[in-house]
Amino acid sequence: MKPKIIFFGTPTFAVHVLKEVYEKKYIIQAVITSPDRQSGRGRKIKSSPVKNFCLDQNIKLYQPTNLKDKSFISILESYKSDLYIVVAFRMIPKVVWSIPTKGTFNLHASLLPDYRGAAPINWALINQEKTTGVTTFLIDKKIDTGNILLKSKYKIKNGETFDSLHDNLLEIGKKLVIDTIEKLFQKNFTSQKQIEKIKIKLAPKLTKTNTKVDWNKSLIELVAFVNGLNSYPGAWSYIKENDKTDIFKIYETDYEYIKHEFKINQLIYDKKSIKVSHKEGFLIIKNLKLANKKRMDSNELLNGNVFKSKVFVL
Repeated sequence: MKPKIIFFGTPTFAVHVLKEVYEKKYIIQAVITSPDRQSGRGRKIKSSPVKNFCLDQNIKLYQPTNLKDKSFISILESYKSDLYIVVAFRMIPKVVWSIPTKGTFNLHASLLPDYRGAAPINWALINQEKTTGVTTFLIDKKIDTGNILLKSKYKIKNGETFDSLHDNLLEIGKKLVIDTIEKLFQKNFTSQKQIEKIKIKLAPKLTKTNTKVDWNKSLIELVAFVNGLNSYPGAWSYIKENDKTDIFKIYETDYEYIKHEFKINQLIYDKKSIKVSHKEGFLIIKNLKLANKKRMDSNELLNGNVFKSKVFVL
């Protein structure tokens, strides 16, 4: 008999995993997702991608504001579930994850214990890793520290961005979830404790501070930084023209090693390209977004004669 499952998730990443579980005909008793939120300038109510999928498939749905609420806990207990699956959801309290007989497992987009935290895909690219992957593990009291169930490695391609790596890890991740469900109900399968290395790489939440471009980094590091934040949330910096300073975002870059006599951090532009002068050469900006403008390729932006004088990045 198929195990009885409750699924926890919110964004598009979680939808694809949920869909895989649904299409494999597992018994999805209910789905837990985040409450609806106001979004955009019009402050319209926006449902999560997971909620939209559940409504389309007529799957029982809950959107608790407080996961420790006694009435919500009672509802969960009434299902007598075998297993909870968590994908891209907020931290779950012990009173919830300890309910099912086989426990609660999470899908994490890194090879644990490295890149514990909220942004593993971004930081793997920023740090120029050659290999990453996905891990399923049993949830415990701490963040991303529970016993390992299964792992699947992925070789990062040259020029990979957050968007492409996200999609590639999703493909292997949803298959790993199915494999994990099957393994958990085999008699001889056991989980493994995470090996605590001397130095574990972490993946902290992305903030305005740690997504700002540091122009003192090497050209290779700058390209990796931009790739790791493309397309969300986007690497950003200040741009200064005369006495006016604005924020701009950079989404796609390349680099050129060459000697030059420009001042460092000067924005060099002509009718075809935008570059930032660097101690090693130039950072070529291929796609960007200026304040109050849409995201666009550099040649499209230059058609509008945006810059009138010398410009620097800060």
